[in-house]
Amino acid sequence: MARNGIQFQKGLSLPEFQRLYGTEEQCEAALEKARWPDGFRCPRCNGHEHGLVYGRRLKRYQCRNCGHQTTLTAGTILQATKLPLTNWFLAFYLIGQAKNGISSLELSRHLGVNYDTAWLLHNKILRAMSEREEEYLLRGKIQIDDAYLGGERTGGKVGRGSENKIPIVAAVSLNESGHPIHAKIAPVNSFSSEAIANWSLNNLTPGSDVLSDGLACFRAVTTANCHHKANVTTGKHPNDLPQFRWINTLLGNLKTSFNGTFHAFNFDKYAKRYLGGFCFRFNRRFAMAEMTERIANAVCCCMPCTERDLRLAEAYG
Repeated sequence: MARNGIQFQKGLSLPEFQRLYGTEEQCEAALEKARWPDGFRCPRCNGHEHGLVYGRRLKRYQCRNCGHQTTLTAGTILQATKLPLTNWFLAFYLIGQAKNGISSLELSRHLGVNYDTAWLLHNKILRAMSEREEEYLLRGKIQIDDAYLGGERTGGKVGRGSENKIPIVAAVSLNESGHPIHAKIAPVNSFSSEAIANWSLNNLTPGSDVLSDGLACFRAVTTANCHHKANVTTGKHPNDLPQFRWINTLLGNLKTSFNGTFHAFNFDKYAKRYLGGFCFRFNRRFAMAEMTERIANAVCCCMPCTERDLRLAEAYG
C-alpha cells in the first residue's frame, strides 16, 4: 500500500527544535523576526531607527525618532507574560506538530507549569491561530456541509435541533484536480438562512461555486454573490457520495481530533478558537517543518487579552 504523503512528510524533530529554539536568546531573535520581518517599526510613529535599553528583566527598544520605548512582547498576545520565551516556543512546537492538537492538561505536563497557566497559554495561542484564519476567504470550487459539535447528554432531542450540541458550518475549497486546498469550520447560531448568509459574507469569495447536500439554508450563500448547487442525496447518505468526499474527510478528521484529544472544554463558549486552531494546522499541513514559525507569526499579530477576556463566551453569527 502506498504511503500517505501528508502523514509521512518530514516535520520538525525535537532535536532540531532544540537546536533552533533552545535558548532564550534564540527565541528572542525568532520572535523579533516574526514581529518585525522587515526590521524594527515603532508602534507610535512607525520609525525604524532604534536603540536598546536593558532593564532588570526586559530589553526595551527605544525609537530614535520619537523616543517611545517598547518591548518585544508589548502590543501582542504575549504582553506582560512572566513565562520565559522558551516555554512559549515549546508550546508553539507542541501545538503545531500534534496532528490532533494537544490538551491544556498535556501541555502543562510537557511545560512543567500548573494547569491554569497551561490553559491560559494554550487558549492565547489558539485565539491567535483562529484570528489568523479569519483573514482568509475560500474561493473557487467549494464543498459545504452542516454538522454538530459537542458531547452527548441524557435526554433531549438528537440530530438537527439538539440542545446538547452547537451547530457548525464546515467548508473546503478544491483545486483543479479536486484536492483540498483550504478549510473553514466555524460555529453558527443556527442553520437558518440569516446565519448562513452572515457566514458566507465573512468566509467566501464572490463568484465561488458552492456545492451542498441540499439543506435549504445553504441557498443563502448567494448573498455573498456565490453560485450554489444542491446535490440532493435522496435518501443516500452523503458519506457514500464521491462529490462530498473531502468535506466528509475533513469532518471525520475533526471528530477524531476532538474526541481523542479534548474531553472537557466548553463547546458553546470556546468552539470558535478550537475550530480555528484545527483549521490553522489543516491549512498548513504541507508546512509541518515551519509550523512553529507560522504560529509565532500569528501570535505577534494578535492583540493583548486578559484571562477574563479569554474566559468570556466568544461571539459568532
